[in-house]
Parts: sequence; structure tokens; C-alpha cells
Amino acid sequence: MSKILLVMAMHDEAESIIEALKFKPIKSDHPMLPVDIFSVTYKNKQVWLQLNGKCPSFKVDSIGTEASVINTFIGIENFAPNLMLNAGTAGGFASLNASIGDIYLSHPYVFHHDQRINLPGFKEYGVGKYPCYPCEHIAKKIGVKLGVISTGNSLDHTPTDLEIIKSHNGAAKDMEAAAIAWIANIYGIPFLTIKAITDIVDGANPTEEEFLKNLAYSSKKLGEKTIELIEEL
Repeated sequence: MSKILLVMAMHDEAESIIEALKFKPIKSDHPMLPVDIFSVTYKNKQVWLQLNGKCPSFKVDSIGTEASVINTFIGIENFAPNLMLNAGTAGGFASLNASIGDIYLSHPYVFHHDQRINLPGFKEYGVGKYPCYPCEHIAKKIGVKLGVISTGNSLDHTPTDLEIIKSHNGAAKDMEAAAIAWIANIYGIPFLTIKAITDIVDGANPTEEEFLKNLAYSSKKLGEKTIELIEEL
């Protein structure tokens, strides 16, 4: 039986998946950490869905790379999955013909655009470029796009961010994929991410306004395609 660990950052992104597949909550072995854990057996696959959870101090979803690494580490140690999956939302690029609600599977790698360490060896470490599970046939079958996913810890971006994203052929910009891929790579677990576009990075509208306006719509599309993806894995 396949064992899939699905890591997500925001409850709003995950709600439709939890409801559709009838995930059941399970108790965490780490009560001091805000991770929310759910489990289901679906089409002969054991799937655990883990949310980063609410930040105890600020009472919002714990988005970003740090919380995602903690969440992923807990899931790997608890369940020993044989496939690591991340699902969430991201910013796309009008220059690459992205539209709100488009869905991307990560291919052939994910990387960091804001870990700039201009020292010998550390520059490459900062960028990462972690390979992704081969998914070209799946993307074609479920009708989604392929692209390199770039990760940073800010919703907005700087000109330098955009330069780095472009230099590594980034197609979408998120806040957790490369961090999850980093720890999956350490454990030798194949990794794949699926992203729904909520905002256009190189568009005219403020990122935060577009994100909030489109979160529900894009999350619904994300849920539909994530379920199709799980069926194909």
C-alpha cells in the first residue's frame, strides 16, 4: 500500500480535500506544536494530511518555511511515508501565460529564491534545486500544467527575487515547497508539489488583494486536482 504524506500550510487551502475524502483527525504526539493531523485510506492508499496549524502567539495559520519543515519532520518520523506531497496556493506569472486558478505540478525541481548566501558552496545550498517525482504523464492525464516552483518567505517580492526566479526558470512562487523538499531529500523520500494560482506576480494588482480575493476559488480547484493526483500516484 502506498503511504502518502500530504503537507499543507493553510486550513482554507485544505478544507475541501478534508471534506471530500472524509479525513479523520488523529491525536498528535507533539502537543506543544500546533500541527493538525488527519488520516484516511483512499483507493488502497494510506494518506496523512498535516496542516502547519495555528500559530499560538498570533492565532493565524503558520505559513512559511520554518513551520512547514517542522510539520514535515513530524509526519516523516511518525508515519515513514514513501511519497511526500505538498499542496497549496502560489503566485503565477502573466509573462508565462498563467491565469488565476491554473494548477501546476512541480517539474523538474523546486528551489529557494530568497536564501541568498554569496559564499563558495553556500550559494548552491541556499538555492537548493531539489528534484521532484516524475509527473509529466500525470500532468497530462489530469489536465494541469508543469513548472518549476520557487519558494520564499514573503508574500510580496523584491526585484532581486524576480531576477533569481527568472534565472532558474521559475513558473510559480510559493512559501513552503522547497523547504519541504529539502527535508524529504534528506530522508530520501520522493517529493512532489501541486499549486493553484491565486495571484499574478507580474500583474498590476497588489498581491495581497488578489490572494484574498481568489483564495476560495483557487483552493477549490486545488482540492479537485489534488484528489485526482492522489488517485494517479
